[in-house]
Amino acid sequence: MKKLLAASLAALALASAPAAFARPMTATDLATLRRIGAPVASPDGNWVVYQLRETDLAANRGRIDLWLLDLRRPNAEPVRIASTPEHNEHDPRFSADGRTLYFLSGASGSEQLWRVALPDGTAERVTDFATDIAGYQLAPSGNRIAIWADRNIACADINCANVPAAEAGRGSGRVYDETFVRHWDAWTEPNVRSRIFSFPLVDGRPQGGGTPVATGLVGDSPSKPFGGGEEIAWSRDGGTLYFALREGGRTEPNSTDLDIYAAPGDGAGAPVNLTDANRATDTMPAVSPDGRWLAYAAMARPGYEADRQVIQLRDLSTGQTRPLTTEWDRSVGSIAWAPDGRSLYVTAGERLDTPLFRIDARSGAVTRLTEGGTVGNVNPLADGSVIYTLNSLQAPDDLYRIDRRGRVTRLTQVNADRLAGIDPVSVERFSFAGANGDTVWGQIVKPAGAEGRLPVAYLIHGGPQGSFGNGWSYRWNPWLFAAPGYAAVTVDFHGSTGYGQAFTDAINRDWGGAPLEDLRLGLAAAGREDAQLDTANACALGGSYGGFMANWIAGHWPDGFRCLVSHAGVFDQRAMAYETEELWFTEWEFGGPYYEPAAAEIYERWNPVNFVQNFRTPMLVIHGERDFRIPYSQSLGLFHALQRRGVPSRLVIYPDENHWILKPQNSIQWYREVHGWLDRWLRRGGGETQAR
Repeated sequence: MKKLLAASLAALALASAPAAFARPMTATDLATLRRIGAPVASPDGNWVVYQLRETDLAANRGRIDLWLLDLRRPNAEPVRIASTPEHNEHDPRFSADGRTLYFLSGASGSEQLWRVALPDGTAERVTDFATDIAGYQLAPSGNRIAIWADRNIACADINCANVPAAEAGRGSGRVYDETFVRHWDAWTEPNVRSRIFSFPLVDGRPQGGGTPVATGLVGDSPSKPFGGGEEIAWSRDGGTLYFALREGGRTEPNSTDLDIYAAPGDGAGAPVNLTDANRATDTMPAVSPDGRWLAYAAMARPGYEADRQVIQLRDLSTGQTRPLTTEWDRSVGSIAWAPDGRSLYVTAGERLDTPLFRIDARSGAVTRLTEGGTVGNVNPLADGSVIYTLNSLQAPDDLYRIDRRGRVTRLTQVNADRLAGIDPVSVERFSFAGANGDTVWGQIVKPAGAEGRLPVAYLIHGGPQGSFGNGWSYRWNPWLFAAPGYAAVTVDFHGSTGYGQAFTDAINRDWGGAPLEDLRLGLAAAGREDAQLDTANACALGGSYGGFMANWIAGHWPDGFRCLVSHAGVFDQRAMAYETEELWFTEWEFGGPYYEPAAAEIYERWNPVNFVQNFRTPMLVIHGERDFRIPYSQSLGLFHALQRRGVPSRLVIYPDENHWILKPQNSIQWYREVHGWLDRWLRRGGGETQAR
């Protein structure tokens, strides 16, 4: 099976590669690639529907349509089944009988629920609520639907007619008595939460205004800012709804205590906390096909957002719970039951890849099913096969199917025409002895067939508990970094994921220690691995934690690089500790709140602002004004320090972006600025000398 799967991944790269070298990839190419996502299979396994985003550069936005693929016909062509020119159709779900497809669309002027009979019916709207729908889940029984939206906690139903509108003329000031005040990229609206409402389905239409299911609880479900349908699950009979929620209040920004609750499916009763005994995260509830078991992922350490997620199995008849993957030192990223209930399909980071695994539901035995690349959107089918998305450093997502014998079939090639005229890249993995003698892994990405010595773009991942692995990115994309004639080098330093929890934990209270040593050793190792790399002519670039590391390098390795790029990086740990929104993050990483003396010493030990006197490497500084995770004032302070020191520097601020650069035109500009900075210092000598 391993040879078959390896061959299938080689086919992935080949199918996405051009027939002949033509030109390097550009930022416009990246921004305008089609993006496949949210595939769902019909209950009988005959159909799969997915959403496909295309980019409207003139409007500076993406737009999404729905496509239908007949799985019964080999080499079938997808058919577009839901599309309106000015709106998005997204979040498809099949009805219990598989005859109808539901989806969300803004075609009526707000995000409402629509449906279309398959295979060629006409779409019709089935809700007309007084607010936008954020998401929904259909009960397997076909008789109920859960719909969530941002609503005042006093609202009796989703239309909220019982809560009067705010009086006019009372001033524009927001008033807060507790945190969160803002989260990710939005100011919170007092008393407004993401709330789930349950509706009966009659003739396929939700009836009435719904009943809130989290009675007596104050919190967001799904959680914010990134929670979705994976945090909500129905029982097989539609009688119970399971959902994840972290209770709000003054301590919410300090807590990772996401719990799983069980509520009556009709909302006529108080929810019960099934995981109250665990003060850390419990999430991703998934009910077994026979309705007996509830699988979910749990962390063990309160306050730690990057703890290992271990699958738990709860017997819904007795309430007894047992861990399933304790002996497997990997953190589960998604959970889906096999139709026979004898195993679960999960994804998890594994040494630069994110493969698909099968977990035996009785023994916990783990079987890896796929090789290279990043798997997502897992959909098990009744015949034992699985549909999933797969991407890599050399190819964006497409749909694949693996059968019970391990044979892989590619189902889509949504970007074949877009990639046909673009020069490919080669990818090489390497390992070396890093800090403490531990094995550390990295990758070298460079234009295929490149000749001569190549300047190096040294890419530093964020998180810090993350990985610059074998996956596609529409933001930090190694292919695009390498395209103008660079070697893009990545290293998964201590703190990275996919190497066991101890390796991930190693960065705690050591932000500038072992990771910096890994980066020093990794750059030298890359140069030994590939003599084409000119490691003396290199620029280090990073975002978030990677931006912190660029700032740290400026003070501790100032002669290591000809230039630096710091995107949304921490410059002053003291200010960060008080200004970020999810306080649990900094308090875990540095041992407590800043006002505790022992913790303050650790914050200051790894504080770039304390080493400004050493800054002399030219630096490009980038930030989004709507970034509340690492507020943009961090980059303002950094830029002022660089300017005051006389260090060649440039500041790029995006008033309409958050921690990430997402809008198409902004992404193109971002790469224009970054590539321009690399070209200036790695190819043209900068035109200015470094500050001394």
